[in-house]
Amino acid sequence: MHGSGFKTMETTIIDSPIGKIEIKGDRSGISSVLFLDSEEILISSTMPEELKEAVRQLEQYFKGERTEFNVKISAQGTDFQKRVWEELRKIPYGKTISYEQMAHRLGNPKVIRAAASANGKNPISIIIPCHRVIGKNGSLTGYAGGINRKKWLLEHENPSPQQTLL
Repeated sequence: MHGSGFKTMETTIIDSPIGKIEIKGDRSGISSVLFLDSEEILISSTMPEELKEAVRQLEQYFKGERTEFNVKISAQGTDFQKRVWEELRKIPYGKTISYEQMAHRLGNPKVIRAAASANGKNPISIIIPCHRVIGKNGSLTGYAGGINRKKWLLEHENPSPQQTLL
C-alpha cells in the first residue's frame, strides 16, 4: 500500500529542562510539539529522520544557542488559527506582546478572545512561541503547557532581572 497517498506520522520524545516533549511530524513538516506530564514515558531511542532537525533546533534553543526556528511546520487548524500562529512566529525571541496587541496585529481589536483561543490551541509549542503572549497588565495568563513552563521559557529567553509577574 505504499505510495497510496497516506503519510506516515512519526513521533519522538525528548527530555528538556522543563519536562518531556513529544514531537510529531512527517515529510511535510512538524505537526505538534507538546509537553508531556507523565513521568512514566520513555525517551525515544531511535530518531525518525523527519524529526531530527526539529529535535536539534529545540536542543540548541534549550542550551541558549538558538533564538529562531527554521523547520517546516504542518500545523492543522482553521484559517484563522493559522493566521494567529503565523503572527506568533513574528514575535522576536526575548520579547512579549499582549493579547490586545495580537488582535491589533490581526487587523481587528474585536478578535481578542478568538486570538487568545487560537493561541491556546497552538499545537507546536516553543517553535510557534505562544508563550510570548501575556496579559495587558503583564500577567502570564494561561498556557497549555502550564504557567511554570511559560515563566521558565520567558526567563530563558530574557534572563535579565525583571519583576516577578506572578
